[in-house]
Amino acid sequence: MPAPSPPRRLLITVCTYNERENLSLLIPEIFAFLPDGEVLVIDDNSPDGTGQLAEEIAAQDSRVQVQHRTGKLGLGTAILAGFRFAMDADYEFVLNMDADFSHHPRYLPALVALMDRCDVAIGSRYVPGGAAVGWPLTRRLMSRSINLYARCLLGLRTHDNSGAYRCYRVSKLKELDLNLVRARGYAFQEEILYRCLRVGCRLEETPIVFEDRQRGTSKVSYYEIITALWVIFVLSIDNLRGVAVRR
Repeated sequence: MPAPSPPRRLLITVCTYNERENLSLLIPEIFAFLPDGEVLVIDDNSPDGTGQLAEEIAAQDSRVQVQHRTGKLGLGTAILAGFRFAMDADYEFVLNMDADFSHHPRYLPALVALMDRCDVAIGSRYVPGGAAVGWPLTRRLMSRSINLYARCLLGLRTHDNSGAYRCYRVSKLKELDLNLVRARGYAFQEEILYRCLRVGCRLEETPIVFEDRQRGTSKVSYYEIITALWVIFVLSIDNLRGVAVRR
């Protein structure tokens, strides 16, 4: 009987909607810093042809795979699709990053190195050495406020709970019942940290400089912000009631 194959080490998920002009530049940069990683592009039926471009890249590089979704279904559900892919394919780590270079690939090695001593590594704007460049004061205040709100209501000790640049240990994600996740959009970031903390994950942060996108348009809206505040509040009630998070 043949020995079982070792787990595949690292999957990098990139969730896309109208990111064609960024994707062709991003993937070579990812492999420049993590040549042994593999990339999964999760495209929400982008009208600009991002999904088709991803297929063309995948046809030339076996390290790239593509998952097509039927429409713009929300960032949270896209990241969850990446989690499930990593779990089904037996990866050791799954790392999510934005497609627009606000999460620069130069920080990938530091995130992966942090996994030697934690279960979730967070690329953080709010620890020494971290920063957000190109933001107006209103956006800075909004981001700081929602992070403080999440820390207070969900018991999170980490400073950057709203960013998406993170690496997760897949074996710990398998302990979660992902069907219970409430958020479909940007509130997913705080919610998944809360759920990871509930199953005993060790969370650590490494500094990044977040640079606002240079190409394409932002998908953040005031509706997403209000929804995030509500989801965090509901999760705090779940926490008080002891609502389960495990499978």
